[in-house]
Amino acid sequence: MAKLYFYYASMNAGKSTTLLQADFNYRERGMRTMLWTAALDDRSEGKPISSRIGLEANAQRFDADTDLWVEVKAQHALGALDCVLLDEAQFLSKTQVWQLARLSDEAGIPVLCYGLRTDFQGELFPGSAALLGIADSLVELKAVCHCGRKASMNLRVDGDGKAISEGAQTEIGGNESYVALCRKHFSEALA
Repeated sequence: MAKLYFYYASMNAGKSTTLLQADFNYRERGMRTMLWTAALDDRSEGKPISSRIGLEANAQRFDADTDLWVEVKAQHALGALDCVLLDEAQFLSKTQVWQLARLSDEAGIPVLCYGLRTDFQGELFPGSAALLGIADSLVELKAVCHCGRKASMNLRVDGDGKAISEGAQTEIGGNESYVALCRKHFSEALA
C-alpha cells in the first residue's frame, strides 16, 4: 500500500540531498519518478532542486493554483509512476496536501514530501501543519546547532547576522538569511 511521507527538519539538514538520493534509488532500479518543488523558490539558476553538496535535478514547479492530483494523474496515465517526490513541502496548501494523500490512497503512488516544519518565528507552515496531521509516516531529519545539539529552529538573520523576529512568514534565502539552531540558542538570539 502506498503512503504519504513527510520528512521534515530545520535548514541545513540535508532534505534536498535525501530527496535526490531517494529519486536516484528509484531510477537506478528502472522505476519512474516525478519531482516537484515550489515555484516560489527561484534561487536555483540551473536545476530547480539542488543541494548544498552539489546534487541537482529537474523538477516540476507548483504554486498555489497547481492541482497536484490532476497534474500527477496526467503523467501517471502516460506511464505508471512509481513515486512522487516533493521538495519545499512547507509551501503546499492544505488542499494540495490532501491531493497528495489522494494520490497515495487512490492512485497507489508513494508520495515523499520534504520540507521545513516551522518558520523563523517557530510557527508551523500551512503545508507542514497539514502533513504533520495526515501523513502516514513522519520522519525528522537532523541538523546540528553550533553547540552540537539538534537544531530544530530556523533563525532569520539580516546582512550583519543579527536576529530578525518580525516579517513575512515566507522569505526565500539560504545560509545568508537563516541559521539552524537548537531551541535554547534560538530563544537566546531573540532575547
